[in-house]
Amino acid sequence: MTVTVSIPTILRTHTGGEKRVEGSGSTLSELIDNLETANPGLKERLVAADGAGAGKLHRFVNIYVNDEDVRFSGGLATTIDDGDEVTILPAVAGGALPQPGR
Repeated sequence: MTVTVSIPTILRTHTGGEKRVEGSGSTLSELIDNLETANPGLKERLVAADGAGAGKLHRFVNIYVNDEDVRFSGGLATTIDDGDEVTILPAVAGGALPQPGR
């Protein structure tokens, strides 16, 4: 089974600059493990290794399977089917520091 995964710019250092990679697995967890084999370091950017959230997606990472947010469809246990499209979107924050007198 082959799944296409869209990789955001910030994580492309783990995929040799590739925007899209292919992986396999019957669940999101298996897919991430498969991706880690070919792209070392990617899993730690997606899944917490320790602490209260160990074994869960980092709260600042959103993953979609066919445009459905996995947080509402089973998390890492979300079923993956052949031909599915997976999108990884890390949260981005920013802004300006308050300026005196504004």
